[in-house]
Amino acid sequence: MKKITVALAGNPNSGKTTVFNMLTGARQHVANYPGVTVEQKEGFRRYGGYEIRFIDLPGTYSLDAYSIEEIVARNFIVDEHPDVVVDVVDSSNIERNLYLATQLIEMDVPLVLAFNMSDIARLNGLVFDIDEMSELLEAEIILTVGSKGRGGNELLGAILRTAEKEKTKRSHKISYGGEINEKVAELSGLIEQIDNKAIEKYHPDWLAIKLLERDKEIAKKIKDDTVKQKADESIKEIKAILGDEPEVIMADRRYGFISGACQETIKKTVEFRHSFSDTIDSVLTNQVLGLPIFLLLMFVVFQVTFTVGSYPMGWLEMFFDWLCKMIITYWPGDNMLWLRSLLVEGVIRGVGGVVMFLPNILLLFASIAILEATGYMARAAFIMDRVMHKIGLHGKSFIPMIIGFGCSVPAIMATRILENRRNRFTTIMVIPLMSCGARFAIYALLIPAFFPLKWQGTMLWLIYIVGVVIAIICVKILRLTVFKGETTPFVMELPPYRMPTFKALGLYTWQRGWMYLKKAGTVILLASIVLWFAKTYPKPSEQSLQGLNAQQSHELKLSSSVIGRIGKTIEPAIKPLGFDWKIGTALVGSVAAKELFITQMAIVYAVEGDAEQSHNLRYRLRETYTENRALMGFCIMLFCLISSPCVVTVVMTKQETGSWGWAMFQFFGLTILAYVVTLVVYQVGILFVG
Repeated sequence: MKKITVALAGNPNSGKTTVFNMLTGARQHVANYPGVTVEQKEGFRRYGGYEIRFIDLPGTYSLDAYSIEEIVARNFIVDEHPDVVVDVVDSSNIERNLYLATQLIEMDVPLVLAFNMSDIARLNGLVFDIDEMSELLEAEIILTVGSKGRGGNELLGAILRTAEKEKTKRSHKISYGGEINEKVAELSGLIEQIDNKAIEKYHPDWLAIKLLERDKEIAKKIKDDTVKQKADESIKEIKAILGDEPEVIMADRRYGFISGACQETIKKTVEFRHSFSDTIDSVLTNQVLGLPIFLLLMFVVFQVTFTVGSYPMGWLEMFFDWLCKMIITYWPGDNMLWLRSLLVEGVIRGVGGVVMFLPNILLLFASIAILEATGYMARAAFIMDRVMHKIGLHGKSFIPMIIGFGCSVPAIMATRILENRRNRFTTIMVIPLMSCGARFAIYALLIPAFFPLKWQGTMLWLIYIVGVVIAIICVKILRLTVFKGETTPFVMELPPYRMPTFKALGLYTWQRGWMYLKKAGTVILLASIVLWFAKTYPKPSEQSLQGLNAQQSHELKLSSSVIGRIGKTIEPAIKPLGFDWKIGTALVGSVAAKELFITQMAIVYAVEGDAEQSHNLRYRLRETYTENRALMGFCIMLFCLISSPCVVTVVMTKQETGSWGWAMFQFFGLTILAYVVTLVVYQVGILFVG
């Protein structure tokens, strides 16, 4: 079977990832490009007697080497020589997106253009003469709708035809004007004469163009000083004749080429002064209404998540309760009671206590997926841009923070979109303050246990808002102290509103739900077993247990165990926060993974051998903590929100900042902050409710 490599290029928000998923399905994996922190996504597909390896390049607007994404994308194309490059174009924003295509044409690569989102382009009144445009650009053009799986086979066919086609000289080249064209030809000829190694890998015309654009990365690849000297002389001559820098003039000429091609091949059936998206944005991104609408939408999300999710969560709760009772009831006599205890108290109650919140997690992820897929999340970042500017960042930093509502690890990775180091490190430091899915599970346990039904949705919304507010305050402090400096300007693209597909929403939700389940079946399972042993051993003497009822016996066993001894040791330190030693040990366990707070509480409150006990941990917490219940519940959530991130997040912070120092600064800084804030809130709260 023949093998070919295909690189997928395209602008951010062009739907490149959906096209990649359409072409590769589940046969894909993610790593990093060697030497950089940019993600490399690779997938495979067998089609027409070929095994096709697809590389999803970072989304870029150009190949000008101003950002790490542009350098990575360009280097892959020029160094790895893929058999075909597919440029995924947002056909509803055609002129902006074709700029990247002009640079690929300059590189003279085997090119296929995927005019994605063609359904939206059609709704906007755009009609393409595909045959004529394909002839002008000398590349096959395929209309696709990646989100709906349309055009996949046609695109694969075009890829194979392009890979098999014999390479010919281009008839249509981008003209940069007489003076620049002349200098390009002179430099190209000189490179061919002098630098044989360079032209073995790169097209000499393209090298000449990049030298005239003062591309430092390309200049390093030219070893002969004569060529570089000639390039410098040519730049001075062009500037003297035309009165502007060559790169500015060449960019103008590319857009002129695009404009001409579009004028020849695109018709607008209807003219709109404002598009559909612009009309909606006049309300949703309104300076006065934008922020209240965003807060209201998030409030609705949390209300729906909590209300709807309570039913399947209750069913799972009853299932695990029934399973525990079955094991206890039908266990053969007094044989290996320790194993029964491990299964019931450690595995089922420990892991089940986490798994039963899966419905809420799925609903939360589905809601976020809808907001992202429709294009609203980009608007949320735009709305927050006004606030972020005042604290020393910009709206672009809010995008990783939003991702943090799902998980801090990919959110920290998402800070790669921030070019400025100070902005990026500041954002990384505060991302754990965004309540992730694991923290959500803790809230889903504590809110019903400590708050009445009518306040539950509001409390969930409030704790998320508190996290955002604390993050904003921390950012301001960090930008005034540790990360002083100017904020770099940026332009945020607002993608058009789209109707998400059920398939895309289902895939997004299931992938994140599966990660949650996988964690429960591996990390949480292992930790549950360890915690059970720590809660069970060492045991007190039989003599000390004589005359005690079941509850008293349980309390004594807990106090004598490793967990009990640790809890009793730290209790004086956490008592001013309103916490007892049981909550303290759960907070210690949550350092490894936040979900372990639930696991630890479930294990601690499991009464050994009681087949009639309810698995409803929330009910047990409600019965146990009656004094200042609401204040205590809020303080526990507050501490879990602010305190040290999980171990995986700490490792990711180290990887992305390149320093254990910053990772430890985040870990201990947030823990100290959690203690101070919770202490103040509890002690002030006691004055009002005590």
